[in-house]
Amino acid sequence: MREKIHFFHTNDVHSHFEFWPRTQSYIRTQRALLAEKGEPSFLLDIGDHIDRSNIFTEATVGKGNVQMLNEAAYDVVTIGNNEGITLAHEDFYTLYNEAEFDVVVANIQALNGQNPTWLKPYTILTTKYGTKIGVVGATAQYDAFYRALNWDVSEPRIAIIQVVEQLKEQVDIIICLSHLGITEDEALASECPAIDVIFGAHTHHILEQGKFVEGVLLTGGGKFGQFTGHLTLEFDHETKTITKQETLIENALLPSSKDEENYLQRMSREGKKQLSAPIFTTHRPYYKEWFHYSQLSDLFAKSILDYTKADCAMFNAGIFLDDLNKGHVSAYDIHGILPHPINLCVIELTGAELKEVYLQSNNEEWPNLQLKGLGFRGIVFGKMLTYDFKVNGNRELVIRGNVVDIQRTYKLVTLDMFTFGYFFPNFKYAKKEYYLPLFLRDIFREYGKVNFVC
Repeated sequence: MREKIHFFHTNDVHSHFEFWPRTQSYIRTQRALLAEKGEPSFLLDIGDHIDRSNIFTEATVGKGNVQMLNEAAYDVVTIGNNEGITLAHEDFYTLYNEAEFDVVVANIQALNGQNPTWLKPYTILTTKYGTKIGVVGATAQYDAFYRALNWDVSEPRIAIIQVVEQLKEQVDIIICLSHLGITEDEALASECPAIDVIFGAHTHHILEQGKFVEGVLLTGGGKFGQFTGHLTLEFDHETKTITKQETLIENALLPSSKDEENYLQRMSREGKKQLSAPIFTTHRPYYKEWFHYSQLSDLFAKSILDYTKADCAMFNAGIFLDDLNKGHVSAYDIHGILPHPINLCVIELTGAELKEVYLQSNNEEWPNLQLKGLGFRGIVFGKMLTYDFKVNGNRELVIRGNVVDIQRTYKLVTLDMFTFGYFFPNFKYAKKEYYLPLFLRDIFREYGKVNFVC
């Protein structure tokens, strides 16, 4: 007997729901047609479904996303970094309590106490014909972030291979939900050819017909709900051989579903409603600028210096997407100004290293850079702004009016996206303290509550 088994899969939606209604309508229709033909199907998500830059996700702390996955009848999901490291420990611990699907992540566990009941390293799906499919999942290894949130994250490829060794005698087919990125997926395929398919995510790669590495099929469906993947496996019950075929469906080209526009508007209204209570009042507006210092950047600098007690601060002006208007200010307003899932980080640098950072920050190419990723949800990078440190006319670095000692250590507060080595390579190896789980908007909001009346 040759059995056809179908897998529909999504990845890196990042709370971009523009095509969600039509995508799920398409998948439901296709699964129903396949069921009529006697061909089983499953629905998978490979992580980063959540993104708190979306007002609905922010207001529901991700649980609205879980309800959406329930309503769409997903079978198995894994988590991405947006699920794992943008929520406080308790919020992530309870995120999937109401999930009607399996959540597989082989490489995380709670540092203190028991794991949440929903967390499992693998699950086994069984078709109507008795074919057993082992499903393992893993997520990217952001050690410092997970540890600060009281989670332990281990090396994902090692964790996956250990699970595969347990599974391979129990199942007919092994698939992996990998929120690791294309390079890690290629390495995993080479190291563990016992896996039949690696469903990929994280690096937003697009593999229109998949990619074979050592006989393992790799997939990738881009980002932001661009594509739905459809993998067809044909399993020969006698020879135990498998043929594999992957296609991507471009969701923008699918017919729009009934009530699609109203669906999105309802989500937005619900998010706004939950976050619209006034939390403080301003008596003047604070305007943003992307290519200059501004009233808003001055206020934000005060808030992060006050919160961290650092010696100086640095951030890019493009993080401000709106002005802080005069009058009552709500969490919804502040989210509109700072929607990014970005945390603060305090970095310890010598005076000499800090001077080098200051000089690098004047890179003339950065202000117009259309930055994508690293948590940034803005339009352009904007001018790099430095507060309480500068180089004087004698080319000496000055912090709050005092010339620095080039050998002494100072504390710079900046954004976590600058610590991954792309902009400032020396940050990657410097001593750092990440301020989690609060985002920039949370710190700014708390500063406003203390320093303005309601």
